[in-house]
Amino acid sequence: MAKPSFYEQRDLQNRLKTGKYSENLPEFCYDFLVGIENNTSSLTRYNYSMDMAVFFDYLSRFVFNKPVPDITLADLDTIKSRHIEQFLSYLSYYDFAGKENRNGEKGKARKLASIRSLFKYLFNHDMLKANVASKVETPKLHSKEIIRLEQNEVEKLMNVVENPCTFSERQKNYDKNTFERDNAIITLFLGTGIRISELVGLDIDCFDFSQNAFKVTRKGGNQTVLYFSNVVAQALKTWLEKRASLELDKDEKAMFISLQRKRISVRAVEDLVKKFAKEASPLKNISPHKLRSTFGTNLYRETKDIYIVADVLGHKDVNTTKKHYAAISEDMRKSVANKVKIRNEED
Repeated sequence: MAKPSFYEQRDLQNRLKTGKYSENLPEFCYDFLVGIENNTSSLTRYNYSMDMAVFFDYLSRFVFNKPVPDITLADLDTIKSRHIEQFLSYLSYYDFAGKENRNGEKGKARKLASIRSLFKYLFNHDMLKANVASKVETPKLHSKEIIRLEQNEVEKLMNVVENPCTFSERQKNYDKNTFERDNAIITLFLGTGIRISELVGLDIDCFDFSQNAFKVTRKGGNQTVLYFSNVVAQALKTWLEKRASLELDKDEKAMFISLQRKRISVRAVEDLVKKFAKEASPLKNISPHKLRSTFGTNLYRETKDIYIVADVLGHKDVNTTKKHYAAISEDMRKSVANKVKIRNEED
């Protein structure tokens, strides 16, 4: 029997975690999760289940004074929009499952989106008399400064990967065993702008070095082919030579391997990027997503084509690209500064 792929394993884990949350929710929440299965990913449903768990815990404690599983549709029909607004205020600082939590604008907006989806489904299926959640306004999301590496910082980062001179001897010895892998990972991020989940999910048979291309599974499960430069190709080939010398399970297809001889985890990739980036740019909190931002900005500066950037990054809406890459808008404004003439130059 073939070993499940990374995405099949991740899908199963999401389903199992969703089941653990939904078994403690009212039965109609389970109906909702089943009803949206054909139009959503397992990760989306998992996030919905987490958000509903927090929402119904709030209703149980502060509105209905009864256990969560005992909350009925008749109870939910008594909910007013003000109750949901009060819930959003509560999310600023709250306790759930014995842990203290905080939610900012983004967290509140996501939980409201989950609640809206639930109410919309129940209303459309004649299980609720009204969809009061649709009346609640989304919290205003303030744009944040986009952090990315400048070209000199990219060069410093690559130099640190090659020669981590400030690390401890223990860390240097550790890095000797992972240099080829770490160099390939960071080079691939900077050279293609893929997401961390996409990188972790790569298998060796996703690559075609005759075309400098690889197949990547995007958000939602769609697959596309991306291309990379000769610099990226060389880093990947060097890593593959090292990988071939490792004693791996014959069924292990993962492109990037941990020291435990299995597919590297998202957390491990995050940690290695932060470790090197801290040395290269100590004042910036650089994550894999920031390397993606760096690639996106550099690609726009080279092409001046926002649609190419959106396509390569896998954005379904070009407005997402514009929103996330503030420097793109800045470059656009600079490019038109001298387009409108007030008077002739010779005047």
